[in-house]
Amino acid sequence: MDSFSIIIIILFTLLLSFHHSDSQTAQSTRLLDLMIRDYTIRNFKLNLNTGTIQKIHLPSNFSGIDIDTVKLRCGSLRRYGSRIGEFHMGAGVTVEPCPERVMLVRQNLGSNWSSIYSTGYNLTGYNYQLASPVLGLLAYNANPDGVATNPYEVNVVGTDQNPILIDFLKITASDNPKPTKMNSSVLCACFTSNGSTTFSDQVSPYVCKGTRQGHYALVVKTEARGKDIDSSGGGMVTPSTEVDGGSGGGKLSRWKVAVGSVIGSGIGAILLGLLVVAMLVKGKKKAEREEMERRAYEEEALQVSMVGHVRAPTASGTRTLPVMPDDRYKNTHLNHHR
Repeated sequence: MDSFSIIIIILFTLLLSFHHSDSQTAQSTRLLDLMIRDYTIRNFKLNLNTGTIQKIHLPSNFSGIDIDTVKLRCGSLRRYGSRIGEFHMGAGVTVEPCPERVMLVRQNLGSNWSSIYSTGYNLTGYNYQLASPVLGLLAYNANPDGVATNPYEVNVVGTDQNPILIDFLKITASDNPKPTKMNSSVLCACFTSNGSTTFSDQVSPYVCKGTRQGHYALVVKTEARGKDIDSSGGGMVTPSTEVDGGSGGGKLSRWKVAVGSVIGSGIGAILLGLLVVAMLVKGKKKAEREEMERRAYEEEALQVSMVGHVRAPTASGTRTLPVMPDDRYKNTHLNHHR
């Protein structure tokens, strides 16, 4: 595991320790996306064809999260659209930017991890509670022969006339009857990356629409939570069992925002410090390796000379005088040199 992944894990653990702070939980949703992206890239099977949906298995501490991924050609995604899990993107969607390959990651956070969005986006402040698991769709750049070494998020954008549809009927219990009427008390919630939440009506029973990738869920008014909302003919989807209750609703108080901002700044400083330490350690190891190579190079027994444009080892020239077995020849040889 590289230093960046270790830093993300440490920071994510710190954020979860402040799970009861709403502002901190809002930040942890982004870190959860980064963790899922990291594990998806590491476990992506390169031997499968483009367009084949893969199941990604996360570690046990992320139990309850269901992940699917698929790699597509960007041009094909724009011309023909695609479907992955509960998300359907029709022909004509826009991909910004549009790399040669796009990796789609579909998330089903289940009942355990969906509560991060319930508290982080302060649904109780709007008098809403989750009525379904949170579903997410994110897109990243990819390479034709594998996953990207430096992944970045790309935007898959639809329009009001050609939206991205999210079918929550796929996550209902198999023994529930298929609803034929829309329940007016159930709304669609879109959790944006800037921390806000938008609500809209369903386009058909338990089907929502969006104009870009992100995270979506069905929500219901708090006062309607305990009522039989199936009276209009619609079946209630499986609710999240981990969402906050109706107590403690209302807007975030100023002191909570201030405390959350201070804690967030502190954690940001910790992250920056860890990044600096990782860079310094890496630079120090590189310098030590270069110094060892330089010393080994300079302490060689042979001299190094330039032969053309190449440095090559050479030995100094020596000449040994011949040894004459007869003194007569030896004296003659010496007189000759005199």
